Amino acid sequence: MSEYDYEALGLVAGLEIHQQLDTATKLFCACPTERREPEESSRTFSRYLHPTKSELGELDEAAVEESRVDREFEYLAFDTTCLVEEDDEPPHRIDDEALDVALQIAALLDMTAVDQAHVMRKIVVDGSNTSGFQRTALVGQDGEIETSEGPVGVEDLLLEEESAGRVEETAAGVRFSLDRLGIPLVEIGTKPDISSPAQAREAAERIGMLLRSTGSVKRGLGTIRQDVNVSIADGARVEIKGVQALDEIEEIVRLEVGRQVELLDIADELRRRDASVGDTQDVSAVFEDTDSGVIEGALSAGGHVTAVPLYGFDGLVGREIQPDRRLGTECSDHAKRHGAGGIFHTDELPAYGVTEDEVAALRDAVGAGPDDAVAIVADDPETAELAIEAVAERAETAIEGVPEETRDATPEGTTRYLRPLPGAARMYPETDVPPVELDPTDVDLPELLTEKVERYQGDYDLDAGLAEQVAYGRRMPLFESVVEAGVDATFAAGVLEGTLTELRRDDVPVERLTDDHLREVLLLVEDGDLAKEGVEQVLSTLAENPDLSADEAVEEAGLAGVSEAEVREAVSEVVERNAEQVESEGMGAFSALMGECMGALRGKADGEIVSDVLREEIGKRT
Repeated sequence: MSEYDYEALGLVAGLEIHQQLDTATKLFCACPTERREPEESSRTFSRYLHPTKSELGELDEAAVEESRVDREFEYLAFDTTCLVEEDDEPPHRIDDEALDVALQIAALLDMTAVDQAHVMRKIVVDGSNTSGFQRTALVGQDGEIETSEGPVGVEDLLLEEESAGRVEETAAGVRFSLDRLGIPLVEIGTKPDISSPAQAREAAERIGMLLRSTGSVKRGLGTIRQDVNVSIADGARVEIKGVQALDEIEEIVRLEVGRQVELLDIADELRRRDASVGDTQDVSAVFEDTDSGVIEGALSAGGHVTAVPLYGFDGLVGREIQPDRRLGTECSDHAKRHGAGGIFHTDELPAYGVTEDEVAALRDAVGAGPDDAVAIVADDPETAELAIEAVAERAETAIEGVPEETRDATPEGTTRYLRPLPGAARMYPETDVPPVELDPTDVDLPELLTEKVERYQGDYDLDAGLAEQVAYGRRMPLFESVVEAGVDATFAAGVLEGTLTELRRDDVPVERLTDDHLREVLLLVEDGDLAKEGVEQVLSTLAENPDLSADEAVEEAGLAGVSEAEVREAVSEVVERNAEQVESEGMGAFSALMGECMGALRGKADGEIVSDVLREEIGKRT
């Protein structure tokens, strides 16, 4: 798919950044915010959720569609799970630490804080919250960030509770874990000021940098998510959920623009053909003797084959709108929302065991001619009926153009249908949590990560690449603390950003190394109790045996320090063995002998000390 003229297409995009805060407790209870493994769960309970009306008596369309799929939601509870998380007790007062961090983020985004934070309920019936809604509060408005393509406005900043973690699909519905539910989360929404895929990525990178500059946000996979809103002039606003990595944003915007361009072209062609969607009907009789495993399996289990004629759609259902995704894929996504495994359509048939004769019989059964297409679903009667109706509805919108909807990002950078766009009817006031007065005057602004990079280069003489790695890395606070304790900055940065990476590539389980492990090892080197050359081996030992102290790991690795006399003795022996080379080459033999000396000492002595002694010993013989 080629690059587009985004200005001519009228591309408009905005971002919603969701970032977990690294606070001691959750937003509306005193439970810890540490993540747990599902196998640590001590008990489970289940719920069925249904949409409720807003205070104006309205039902949200997205919630209604979600509730059409009857599912049981199972929740994994832990020894730290409380009644608030189970929705068996009202929420407590909003967490002060989370409010302080949210105000700091608002200040970094040049936003105006609201006078009072009022908690609202946002209806969510996909099972991700035990209560059927998510609590959220507006904290700041009207901010701005700078990008190389111009400023991007920041419309609002919300402080809300994180949803439960999705564990897996079950036969009855979905299983969630409650360890994540209630972790404080900020949602940052930009204005629709973004006009290119590159600017979308740059804006997200800038906001991410500001968030990490606070030192109070969680790091790692799943702790930050980006939603992207994209539209073009003749298209429609589409919200793309669940973009995990910054690297994906640019490609996702580009491919969504391409999808909307293709859908608009398909709509123009459908209107030229005077296309329409016919009535759905049961066509099971066509496939009584089919060799298709999918269809035969459904029929033998008492299911039906339902069909919808798509008049004027021939060749367009199979047209690609994103890499490996077609208009037929869009229709299939809607069918899957109602439990079907997918659809077949005549642009791809005969195939999958369906014969040419069956395709002809299918066309006759629904009155479809050569310019028409037919889509079918084979499943249990109820699922087949609901799914084919969903396909018909999606085909109707294909004639109109691009539908407004919420879509889910895929690992390939494409998107799939998720649900309709939510409306205002999903929000109503939370009556169990009182408003909170906000005071932004006491907010202290942190040093930005970009400023840290410059400081590390100036104060510690780190090169630009290493300075950026350290400043943006997860071990940045540890780096600053050990440097303050006297550890050489270049050495500390090299260990934290270089040695650990090399060990990870060698399959050493470095994730077991704590900050305390690393601090102890670095201080042993600073105090002269461990040679720099032994650090890698000691860290490997600690990673395999994390219960050891750094001193014990040194002993375990056989790297207890040697005295200067022992160093001199080992070096002298090496020089003596290579006396002829020393006499003929002088200091030219240094490099070769240095390696032999370090091997003899097996990392027990600092390289600088060995180097000085070796030069001295060579000097005596020349």
